[in-house]
Amino acid sequence: MRKIFTLTFLLVAVHAQAQEYGLSFSYFIPTAGEISMPISPFSIRGLGFNITNSLSFETGASLYRMAGLNIKNLPYVSDKSLLGPNFTVFIPAQLALRFSAPRSRNSLSLKAGGFGFMGFFQKLNAGNFDRAIRDYGNWAAVNSDFTFKNYPGYGYMAGIGFDFAYNRNITITIEANYLNGASSLPIRGSYIGAKNGILETVNIDYNRAKVDLSGIEFSIGFSYKN
Repeated sequence: MRKIFTLTFLLVAVHAQAQEYGLSFSYFIPTAGEISMPISPFSIRGLGFNITNSLSFETGASLYRMAGLNIKNLPYVSDKSLLGPNFTVFIPAQLALRFSAPRSRNSLSLKAGGFGFMGFFQKLNAGNFDRAIRDYGNWAAVNSDFTFKNYPGYGYMAGIGFDFAYNRNITITIEANYLNGASSLPIRGSYIGAKNGILETVNIDYNRAKVDLSGIEFSIGFSYKN
């Protein structure tokens, strides 16, 4: 994963003369979780180079303050976020196929590719975990004590973008992408459940648990072309 990111940025650096630089505000709406917002100005998009007149490579980076994400591959399903809040670094790598009318600087782009991400200062939402376990096991009350290991993740993305030329150098960009990604988050520990006045300790090992980073990313910003 680290080698892929390094190679990506080396390729961008080699084509520095053809680069476009962009600053955007990107918002992530997860399939299960809470809307997350960017930490401005740490959302830079539109770095890349043209492969042909209509095909280009694009990358960048965003730092998100994730309000809450869900965790999959658990024995139960929660309608509330089980992870967060946290900080997440998000790095996309896409090919963009651009369409535009003759003599028009405005364009529409179809985009597809992959992304990598890494969460920092991760923490489990113990309250939502306890409620999910309580409902799943028909407990009267639950108190959990879990630990986890944090790993980088990856996934694929596809979307559409609109570019509106303000002048020869500055372009306003609006973009929406569907993201489908995950990262390993093995969870271990135990919880105490109460039922009919009896306390019971249950050990757990969710070694297949994964952070669910799927949903819609919406971005609005601008790009500057040399």
